Amino acid sequence: MLILKNARLIDPENGTDKLGSIIIKNGKIADVIYGDAPKGEAIDCAGKCLAPGIIDIGVKVCEPGERHKESFASAGRAAAAGGVTTMAIRPDTEPAIDSPETLQFAHRRALEDAAVHVLPMAALTKGRQGREMAEIGFMRDAGAVAFSDADSVIADNKVFGRCLTYAKGLNALVMGHIQEPSLSKDTAATSGPFASKLGLPGASPMAERIQLERDMALVEMTGVRYHVDQISTAVALPVLERAKAAGLQVTAGASIHHLTLNELDIEGYRTFFKVKPPLRHETDRVATVEAVASGLIDIICSMHTPQDEESKRLPFEESASGAVGLETLLPAAMQLVHGGYMDMPTLWRALSLNPAKLLGLASGRLTKGAPADLVLFDPDKPFILDRTTLNSKSKNTPFDGRRMQGVVLGTYLGGQEIYVKS
Repeated sequence: MLILKNARLIDPENGTDKLGSIIIKNGKIADVIYGDAPKGEAIDCAGKCLAPGIIDIGVKVCEPGERHKESFASAGRAAAAGGVTTMAIRPDTEPAIDSPETLQFAHRRALEDAAVHVLPMAALTKGRQGREMAEIGFMRDAGAVAFSDADSVIADNKVFGRCLTYAKGLNALVMGHIQEPSLSKDTAATSGPFASKLGLPGASPMAERIQLERDMALVEMTGVRYHVDQISTAVALPVLERAKAAGLQVTAGASIHHLTLNELDIEGYRTFFKVKPPLRHETDRVATVEAVASGLIDIICSMHTPQDEESKRLPFEESASGAVGLETLLPAAMQLVHGGYMDMPTLWRALSLNPAKLLGLASGRLTKGAPADLVLFDPDKPFILDRTTLNSKSKNTPFDGRRMQGVVLGTYLGGQEIYVKS
């Protein structure tokens, strides 16, 4: 038995933030007690925050083909240090996770090496090429929690419709990337005066809205469960709102980088700020933050995308997109609380409870019988981020050298401590 006492319990399900204690037995929460601490030997949390472990949907682990960028072992260490207890990993690897064999490889490697829970997603089409449907049924039987071609948008409506219809028959979850391909191809920034000033080819925010409109029409046609991996523009939000109001089984996520950074951060052609989709206008950032606070956007994710130095140390247009985010997700998300956009339970609804609901997990809650996957953290402690100290093999974070608040003190998986702040 383990007792964590005198903790500020962040309960996203009940929307509460109160002082209390948690009793853990056999890897599960045996009881949640508010007020006076229970008697017996316990770990004193000294009034720091204790919350469900973060469930991060859309993490890229680069095994097998790009293991030098990130392995299951390094991603697992980074996740534990960031308070992430479950990673749902993307299929955009080399080769793609598009068959039961590649899925089983990823699952086996995760079990062997990762310190946290790993849930693999699989590709919708073979090779993520958008031409032929992958073996969705076999991969679902092999343990795929969702199906996605990641940032390779399926342009052929007939092919995509068949995939959605088949997924609907299996009650499988489909994740989509909403950037209209012809409008987004070969772009490096969001269109507007700032992109023009830098001489960078820009993608219109309408590329996101157009693709979402297309996808919602096909979701309405097929009735499939559909999750938008990330919404980053204000113009796309009314489309999402209408889809939800119409009763479609639709949820949406937002990347922490798009919630905390904007297009001005790429000033000086800083490639560590180049992500996909590109960073948006400040009005878009604020609109998406408000959509998370209201519940219109359901989930906050890191969209952890490791890139090595060689692919980032290039001219901005030629450099690879993406940023690591497993270890920086929590302190970056604290900006939303410290900035007054939302309270802690609302934030944890998007970081843990809603991802758990989407994937059908029992975690993400501080309730009796739930898995004791927890994170203990100090939300106010300041620090200067040094990217060289990150556990990820790749160090491509836009937050390098930034003063941040929010330090993970300990991470528990099934009641076992898998990380402790040294």
